[in-house]
Amino acid sequence: MKYVMLIVDEAGFWETLPEEKRAETFDRIGEWWGDFSQKGTIVGGHQLQPAHTATTVRIHGGKAEVANGPFNGYKESVGGYGILDVANLDEAVAVVKTWPGDAKLELRPIVERASMDNLPAPQPAARSGR
Repeated sequence: MKYVMLIVDEAGFWETLPEEKRAETFDRIGEWWGDFSQKGTIVGGHQLQPAHTATTVRIHGGKAEVANGPFNGYKESVGGYGILDVANLDEAVAVVKTWPGDAKLELRPIVERASMDNLPAPQPAARSGR
């Protein structure tokens, strides 16, 4: 089963790290990525340019609105993604738990064919225990 792993950072995270710490972290991530790629667990993905380079296109009622910046604002942004080829969600979670840096990692199953037939039914939102 394939999952996309979205890598989310707080805005400005990488820019505020001292150069030595940034290089060290990128080296660890590169090694981690390489190890899982060699095993066939990571089968694709890329680092993305910073959020300020994003362009958002919103389409509603057949009309397109183009705006500079990410669609979710600048508090957090997707900094990259990976495609995982694993047996199941448990294996995907086990892989991302070993991520060698600070980030939020979202896993989402990939629809393997160009059809909306196999999408799961909407689920009610989970209630917070706060």
